[in-house]
Amino acid sequence: MAQTKNDSEILPEDFSNPSADNALIEPKQDRLGYAPFAKHLADSICQMNFPEGFVIAVYGSSGFGKSTLLNFLTYYLKQKPESEQPIIVPFNPWLFSGNEDITRRFIGQLQTVLSQFKAVPKGFLGRITNLAKAVSEIPLPYAQASKAIVKLFDDKEKETSELKEEVEDTLEKQHPRIVVTIDDIDRLTAEEINQLFHLIKAIPNFTNVVYLLVFAQEVVIKALADTQPLPGEVYLDQIVQTSFELPLPDKTSLRRLLFEKLNSILTDAPKPLFNQNRWGNIYLQGIDHFITNPRDIARLTNILTVTYPAVKGEVNPVDFIAIESLRAFRPMIYDIIRKNPKFFAGNADAKGSLIPTLDELKDFHHSWLAQFKDEEKERVKRLLLHLFPKLEAVWHNTYFPAQDDSIWRKQLRICSLDIFPNYFRLVLTEAQFSDADIKAIFDLAKDAKAFGKNLVELAHQKCSNGTTQARSFLERLEDDTEKEIPANCIPSIVKALFDVGDQLLPPEDEPQGMFDFGNDIRIERLISQLLRRIDEQARFETLKEAMSNGNALSIIVHEVAALGQEQGKYGVDESIPEEEWLQSVEHLKELEGIALKRLRDAAQGNSLLQSPKLSENLHYWQSWAGEEEVKQWVEKIIDNDEGLVNFLEKFLQKYFSEYGSNGTQKTGYGLAPNWLEPYLEPSLIVERISRLDETSELTEDRKNAIAQFLREYEMQQQGEGRD
Repeated sequence: MAQTKNDSEILPEDFSNPSADNALIEPKQDRLGYAPFAKHLADSICQMNFPEGFVIAVYGSSGFGKSTLLNFLTYYLKQKPESEQPIIVPFNPWLFSGNEDITRRFIGQLQTVLSQFKAVPKGFLGRITNLAKAVSEIPLPYAQASKAIVKLFDDKEKETSELKEEVEDTLEKQHPRIVVTIDDIDRLTAEEINQLFHLIKAIPNFTNVVYLLVFAQEVVIKALADTQPLPGEVYLDQIVQTSFELPLPDKTSLRRLLFEKLNSILTDAPKPLFNQNRWGNIYLQGIDHFITNPRDIARLTNILTVTYPAVKGEVNPVDFIAIESLRAFRPMIYDIIRKNPKFFAGNADAKGSLIPTLDELKDFHHSWLAQFKDEEKERVKRLLLHLFPKLEAVWHNTYFPAQDDSIWRKQLRICSLDIFPNYFRLVLTEAQFSDADIKAIFDLAKDAKAFGKNLVELAHQKCSNGTTQARSFLERLEDDTEKEIPANCIPSIVKALFDVGDQLLPPEDEPQGMFDFGNDIRIERLISQLLRRIDEQARFETLKEAMSNGNALSIIVHEVAALGQEQGKYGVDESIPEEEWLQSVEHLKELEGIALKRLRDAAQGNSLLQSPKLSENLHYWQSWAGEEEVKQWVEKIIDNDEGLVNFLEKFLQKYFSEYGSNGTQKTGYGLAPNWLEPYLEPSLIVERISRLDETSELTEDRKNAIAQFLREYEMQQQGEGRD
């Protein structure tokens, strides 16, 4: 039998080839962990001893930040003391590709840079010109030429060698070191790549000259193989003295970088249109699959930079990011959606009174989806189901009531036929843990106490970006719970999370903007993924024991609330099908009883006020026990000034950060009087708070909480908005 769900929420032609992403310039902008490597390499270049010139290569696939690494290296070289600082000659042959001989352009760049240094004599620049001319006249290669021609060019090489010695003597006398950086080699044609490496091979061994090349190794090897008698890899090894592989950015760093850019682009997106639960589901179950390297981030955010301003306030920001992700990474699907609005938006009708009919819907979607591999099908389906409830009828035999369309329209969702056209106006784009680290941690997984202790230790260890190792570890687990976590360890891990989870919620790991997640969300999703690997009764027994004995009150309350939200409780407008619930209605009721008892015990034992997420705990306590019980507890707490200030401090909230062009972060705070209204009358405590604000003994955080409350209370009285 078909089910009916209530799904509401209260609360250019082709961009597939975006412009080149903008490389970062200064190490303080580093989000991928490249700055330390660049600094060490800069130190080595300035201190290393070598009898002749030296060629260093950094290999990395397209889009992995090679240009950024080169910029960081240049930055650190320029920070060296004047006595150590080398002359830096940046050269990008791709900028001149197809327009002029690369050798001449290189020598021209070298002359331009060296002419800025008084220590380099003008006559020396002329000798460099002669050397370039001599090098460029030696053919590539000339092994098959006649004996007369070979002799002619042997003489030319002899002339080149003599010129080289003269230039080298001047270099050694005038400056300690020259560093030539060459970028974008892999963007050249095969002929141009061959010409460039011929140049480097002919004149690399000047004393005190270091070449630093960055490129995709496989591209260059193939180009050299097509134009050289030697295998490309062998030819490359004859030129490059040492090489490094640019590491792949880890998923955590990529997410952080993407979220920062989204915060910047959508900083003034209407807040009522943003639903954190929907964003979490749409991102983690759909968009995250597309983001594999920095160029993917640039590709998506370049598109949003252009397209979002044109539709701001007329689309739902979560849906818009999702549909633009398809534009960037799956343009075929994007085009199918754009051209077939009635097959995606609006409602489906089991009775067949709507056009297209249910049979037509199923035939259409099964047909285009069949073009994808099975793994890709499931990812695409999950994303589209979040965007278009109509597809529930196609794949899950579930139907939404007709009145839901008015709710979708109000929320500016893409699934509303009226709103759908707004989305297509511009239709024209460091790993924290090694495998060994993970294995060592999971050697403790069968022991809940030992595993929990290890998690707490991670929460006290800071990463270079200011967050904790606990956040990185939780993200790593969530990415692949089946691979990382043995099934027999699930009960002990869940028990550990409910025991120490509150200690994994430090301020450093609070969401950095509305698109980011806190560790409470990560723990909730991790528990959900783990429990779905065991049957429902085992889930219940595991949860019951862990919640009854664990010490993480906020995690217990948050998990029970999440289980209820799956069933459409607590004002959530988007429940999931009953067959996907983690717990039955009866088991959820018993778990709610356990959570309520834990709240009451904490209130009686005076530990509730110290728990993180106090406002959330009070909200669900009120849902399960009624207003009066919670109000009585609050009245007792705020009976003295110490308790009142402590209570206010717990309600001080950080709101999303804005990122400027220099990568700096601005963080704001809020404490709206209406947040307290379910538990007390704000006007009755204003006088007390005003008096306390003058107390110098208060901590800075408590003074901030008092000042913010008074500021927002005054604004509220004057009818001004919080923004």
